[in-house]
Formats: sequence, C-alpha cells, structure tokens
Amino acid sequence: MLRTLTVSSVALFLSTTVAAQENLSTPGTKEVYWTGSGEWIFSAPILDVNGSDQGAVVRFSGFFNVQSMLNYDLSNSFGLFTGLSIRNQGFIYQVPDTSLRYKFRTYNVGIPVGIKLGNMNKNLVYLGYEIELPFNYKEKRFENEKKEDKFNVWFSDRNAPFYQSVFLGFQGPGSTSLTVRYYLTNFHNQDFEETKDGVTYKPYDGLNANLLTVSLGFGLFDGTALEKTINKEIGDPQAFRR
Repeated sequence: MLRTLTVSSVALFLSTTVAAQENLSTPGTKEVYWTGSGEWIFSAPILDVNGSDQGAVVRFSGFFNVQSMLNYDLSNSFGLFTGLSIRNQGFIYQVPDTSLRYKFRTYNVGIPVGIKLGNMNKNLVYLGYEIELPFNYKEKRFENEKKEDKFNVWFSDRNAPFYQSVFLGFQGPGSTSLTVRYYLTNFHNQDFEETKDGVTYKPYDGLNANLLTVSLGFGLFDGTALEKTINKEIGDPQAFRR
C-alpha cells in the first residue's frame, strides 16, 4: 500500500507539469495556478549522539529536487499554497576522533502547506509546514576516505516512516528563492534492529539527527516564470494542447 501511495504521488507530481500549461492564471486574481522550481540543498544535522553534538558535515544535494506549487492568492499581497515535492535529503556524519564517515540519504515525496506575504509574483516571504514520505534509503560508510560499504533500500525501516518540517523563505530579485527548513523528525528509526554474526543490535540507537537545510531555487512562486519559459521554448503555449 505504501509503495502504491508513493507511485501515485509521483504520477500526480508529473501530471501537474501538463496541468500547469493549461492554467496560466495571473497571480493575485483569486484563481488557482501552478508554479514550480528545482532546489539546490545544503544540509547539516543538529546532532545528539549519546550526548555529543560533534561530527556534523555539510552536505550538498543538487539532484533530484523538484517542487510544484498550487497557488491561490486572496489578494496581490497575500496567498495560500500547497503542492507536491520530490527531494533528495540527508546528512554526513564524521565519527569524532576516528577515520569513519557515514553518508545517509533518502528520497522523499512531500506535501507542503503554507502562506505567502508580499508581491505575489515577485518579492515575497513564505512560510509553512511539510510532511514527507521517504521511499528510498541509501547509506555509505567510508574509512580513511575509502568507501567500504554501500547499500540502497526501497521503503526501508531504517529511516523514520515520515518526516515533518517547518520552513521559512524569501523570493527576491530574479525570482530567486532562499528557503530555511528545519526537520522536526529524527532522521533514523532508532528502534530498527539488524542481526550480524548472530548478534541482534540497533545500529542507530542514540543517533539523534534533526536536519537544518538551506536551499536555493528559481521561480518557486513566480506565476509568470512558467509562461515565459513556455513562450521561450515553443513560442506558443497552445501547442501543448494540440
């Protein structure tokens, strides 16, 4: 059921691209319209590993991060939004006083809800809440800068079943957006158990990691950006309907 839900969510996300071509309403008109953007994400964990906050390393994620927003503007200066996102999220942990380094990441499908304040297609502030469903988990282990282990799991129990985050952002000149996001949910499932050499243990017990991220995007809430792109690429928005 979880797999079906995720596949359906991804299909819905892709369909919004087509829907957006057919609904290019102007911001501030009290009509529903779509906007979208990619993300460059810089993330770092706020750690508590058995009482230690050391070991956080900044991680960069440029692929694959996309967002599609469904907007409803009540005026030229206030609007609501929800949408769908696919996000590559994770963190790097350098075990203190050792040569061990771990890289953890998940791919998530997210649903944000929030409000916008300012010029609805130019400079504005936005804030909100998002819930994300992780559907793919990857872990890498390095020792002395050499990769020693790597595995990839679909719908893993190693991570939390879903993530909750709050975010605050600003869209400024050139429709460039800057978003700060904090994850309320611990990245790993600390109750996860695995057995090795006949011994059962919890590999993430005591590993508390809440992600703090900063991301850059373009045109996230610019209702004119999509139309300009379409006109530039094909010259005629009606071509999508033929």
